[in-house]
Amino acid sequence: MRCLWLTWIDPKPEHDGQRIYSGRLIEAAAKAGAQIRVLCFSSGNSPRSDGEVEGRVRWRMVPYPSRPAWTSVLSSLPHIAHRSATAPMREAFDDLLRGASWDAVVLDGLYAGWALRPYQRCFSNGRRPRLVYVSHNHEETLRRSLANNFDGNGTKRRMLQFDARKVRALERKLVDRADVVTAITAQDAALFDQRRGGKPLVVLPPGYGGRRVRERRITTETPRSVVVAGSFEWIAKQMNLEEFLESADDRFAEAGVRLRVIGHGDETFFARLRRRFRAVDVVGRVETVTPYLNEARLAVVPERTGGGFKLKVLEYVFNRTPIAALDSSVAGTPLTPGVSMLMFPTQQDLATGILQAVDDIPLLNRLQERAFSACANRFDWSDRGARLIGALAPL
Repeated sequence: MRCLWLTWIDPKPEHDGQRIYSGRLIEAAAKAGAQIRVLCFSSGNSPRSDGEVEGRVRWRMVPYPSRPAWTSVLSSLPHIAHRSATAPMREAFDDLLRGASWDAVVLDGLYAGWALRPYQRCFSNGRRPRLVYVSHNHEETLRRSLANNFDGNGTKRRMLQFDARKVRALERKLVDRADVVTAITAQDAALFDQRRGGKPLVVLPPGYGGRRVRERRITTETPRSVVVAGSFEWIAKQMNLEEFLESADDRFAEAGVRLRVIGHGDETFFARLRRRFRAVDVVGRVETVTPYLNEARLAVVPERTGGGFKLKVLEYVFNRTPIAALDSSVAGTPLTPGVSMLMFPTQQDLATGILQAVDDIPLLNRLQERAFSACANRFDWSDRGARLIGALAPL
């Protein structure tokens, strides 16, 4: 099976969930037997080069764009797709569409939604390759939530609401026209299923290929610290983190509990956090999060806005760091509130629950052991690739 796979950016280095999911799913589909030509933007610090071949995968990369974000206001495309629809990317996509006989064209994420129109134009008559939409979220729901939860500048809020309407229109077109749609969680699949009309819809949760700690014992000697890890470039991630810190900082400082923020992010945002909050240690980007998880009693998932599967949850689970999260922040996992994790309805409740649990050593060890056991045999990337190719084969 020959697949043309359009994704946003070279998945290496894997410093956010989008890159991890796209890169590992491409690898898994290739191992399942597909011949894949990937078209994406280049990443400045990636070891890959344009034209590189890795097994069944050949990479075609174009320069990363520098177009200002505000230009998407003038486009019918939402920002997430508009920033990818550069002239060099359009030309490369057109060349690849016409340059080979494809069995499938994969539009990986709403980033690639701009390519629906050239795909339809190229194959308006006669046989066409199957169209696959690989979703990363139910974007309509996510972007509406982002706009509604934003409480800053009024002009920016209106722009987010306008963009959310464009997201809804584009995502619905993709779902209507795709031959196969994938979803990361069953919750997203249920939302997509309302528009599918009986066509294949495949749930493909992420796999996990990182470190697995065979055994860990949290003790009174373990530092009284908690961790929030992730990528903090996107406004939704920044909103979630700042909302939690506003609820937790004073009480954490009084209780002598430290919160470490680890991951890639905007330095202006990080500087603001350092100025505002007393109990927060903004570490920023690191080579590996392992030492920080080794020294943490809890990991926090304060995701009120954002939806989807949180890949960092698996990193916490398999490093045996107990998890405290907001409701719906662990969608797609087999974790059970009160059994293998702690879950709370509000940021205030989340902060209170962490302070109540941080010195309960038996509880912390029970949570990490049960979480590891619940997830141990459920997150295999190779299975995801086989399921995707299996959905395409009958078509």
